[in-house]
Amino acid sequence: MPSGKSSGKHSRQLLFSQAIAQLKAMAAQQTSSSPAPVSAESRTLDAYDRILQEITTDIACFSEKVTDLDQRLSTVEDHIGMLPEHDDELQSLWGKITDLEDRSRRDNVRFFGITEKREGTDIKQFLQSLLPKLTGLSFSPPLEFQRVRRIGPPRSISSGRPARSLRVSFSLSRLSRSS
Repeated sequence: MPSGKSSGKHSRQLLFSQAIAQLKAMAAQQTSSSPAPVSAESRTLDAYDRILQEITTDIACFSEKVTDLDQRLSTVEDHIGMLPEHDDELQSLWGKITDLEDRSRRDNVRFFGITEKREGTDIKQFLQSLLPKLTGLSFSPPLEFQRVRRIGPPRSISSGRPARSLRVSFSLSRLSRSS
């Protein structure tokens, strides 16, 4: 809490306390002439003093809560201020992810029309023997694949639907072509 507000609160408390002290002093002077009314006034002043203390305590409590809320609001505003920066960074990262996905797809070749189960148990070995026959090329060293798999759910040969395509990802760094 700023010191200006704090000193203002303390000066008000001091003024109230001084006013009550003066009223009590005046009541004490009146006691000698009429004791019954003064004691009633004294009790009233004591009641006002208690009420003033309760109000002062409540104000201090509310002041702490307002200070806490102000700090929390400031933190939220700081985070909101950083959102555009984070949004720009997120957009940049999405662009990079898209680029990497596109580059990854460039290394893939899809083959259609190879019937299901024709490859047997070793699909990579099957493709190493099939591709030189289809292309008329010999590959030395033999073709290497990073990944070979069928695309989509399994289909039975009797279903009448076309066979699933094969997606082949070559190890391009080791691929060499000779005629």
